[in-house]
Amino acid sequence: MTEPETSTMAMFPLGMVLIPTMVVPIHVFEPRYRQMTRDCLDGAREFGVVLIERGSEVGGGDIRTWAGTAANIIDAQEFPDGRWGLVVGGTRRIRVSRWLEDDPYPRAEVQDWPDASERDDDKEEIAARLPAVTATWRRVLALQSELGAPGLPATFEVSDDPAIAIWQLAALSPNGPLDRQRLLAAESPARRLSLLAELLDDAEEVIRARIEMG
Repeated sequence: MTEPETSTMAMFPLGMVLIPTMVVPIHVFEPRYRQMTRDCLDGAREFGVVLIERGSEVGGGDIRTWAGTAANIIDAQEFPDGRWGLVVGGTRRIRVSRWLEDDPYPRAEVQDWPDASERDDDKEEIAARLPAVTATWRRVLALQSELGAPGLPATFEVSDDPAIAIWQLAALSPNGPLDRQRLLAAESPARRLSLLAELLDDAEEVIRARIEMG
């Protein structure tokens, strides 16, 4: 098996996990990330996002995860004081091989990290299980709406491609950063779907309990 090619990428460690297919706004205010934004806009318009396991987004000195996501800059607006408002989309999973010096901003040597190839049995399992997991996800969205929580309508249509649909469900489910990181790092769509099913079952149970308690 050929080893994936390694490249140097600008990195933006954050207190959130960016999942492929996910679109999020990012407020850029630190001088080093302002410079990173300008450099990215002059180049491939992408940078890597990884979760900060310990530490702060501001000032450095953080402990970062090794699994992350390449973020494409969809829209960028520079404010008069030099801050930026970005809208980025997660495009693909990446793995950090080595962190470089944070000068002038965090950078790392990274490799694209595609999912492990699925066996025919796994593909059949995914096809059989995905509708039930999607139904649970829709119930969770509907229950969240009952609580008055903002979010997508339960009628949101996911992709017909099972692998993309699983990423969408992972991105749009009410999970905390550590659970999102587990979903991101799952070795295959089948494993990701199993983990997602567990997390959604837990979320449904918790939300129903909250509703019953009033």
